[in-house]
Amino acid sequence: MSGHSKWANIKNKKEKTDAQRGKIFTKLGREIAIAVKTGGGGDPANNARLRDVIAKAKANNMPNDTITRSIKKAAGEGGNVNYEEILYEGYGPGKVAVLLEVLSDNRNRIAAEVRHIFNKSGGNLGASGSVAWMFDRKGVIAIERAACADEDELMMAALEAGAEDFTADGDILEIITAPADFSKVSEELAGRGYPFLSAQISRLPQNTVEIREAETAQKVTAFLERLEDNDDIQEVYHNAILPENDE
Repeated sequence: MSGHSKWANIKNKKEKTDAQRGKIFTKLGREIAIAVKTGGGGDPANNARLRDVIAKAKANNMPNDTITRSIKKAAGEGGNVNYEEILYEGYGPGKVAVLLEVLSDNRNRIAAEVRHIFNKSGGNLGASGSVAWMFDRKGVIAIERAACADEDELMMAALEAGAEDFTADGDILEIITAPADFSKVSEELAGRGYPFLSAQISRLPQNTVEIREAETAQKVTAFLERLEDNDDIQEVYHNAILPENDE
C-alpha cells in the first residue's frame, strides 16, 4: 500500500509484490500500455512517461524481456485495448484519506466495485477534488540501508542529479524528487549500481493520521487490501500511519 512513505509501508509493499508477482506484472503491463499510447510511442528515449514506468517495473523485479514484450505489444496490434485513467478519492475507516489511481476498460464496472468496497468497509467515496489536494506528486526512490556501503556518497549522488530530499528512516534510505527529475535521478543512481527497493512517481500525503486503536487499524488494513486486490486499481495512496505489526 502506498501510504506515508515510511520504511514499514515500503517494506510491506515489497513483501506483497513478492507474493503477488503475477498480478503486479499485469498492472505494470497496463501502465506500460498507457505510457506508450499517451507519452509518445515505444521508445523510452523519446517518452519520459515510459521511462518512469520502466524504472518502476525494474524496481518491482519485472524481467527486461517482459518489459520489452509489453512495450512491443502496446505499440503493435496487441495495443488495441483502451484503458481509461481514473482517479477515485474518499475516506476509509478511521477517517483515513484515500486516493486511487485506476486503469480500466470499463468505467461503470470499476465505479461500482470501488463504491462497494468503500461502503462495505464503512468508508465514503468522495467527489472529485475532495482528497487529491492532500497529496503531492513526487518521485520516490527507496533503497535498503544494507545495500548501501556509503550513505553520504548516495546522498551526494542523488542531490547532484537533481533530488529534492534525502532521508534515512530505519532500514530504508529514501530519495524524493520532483516528477520531472525522477528519470534523471533514478537513471543516475541505477547507473551507479544502487539496487532499488521501489522507484516510482508517487503521491505523498501532506499530513498523516496515526491509527492507534487495534480494531480500527485492522479495519483500515483490510479496507486497503481489498482495494489493492482489485485488478483495475493500479495504486492505493493513503495518509494512515498504522501500528507496525498491523502493516
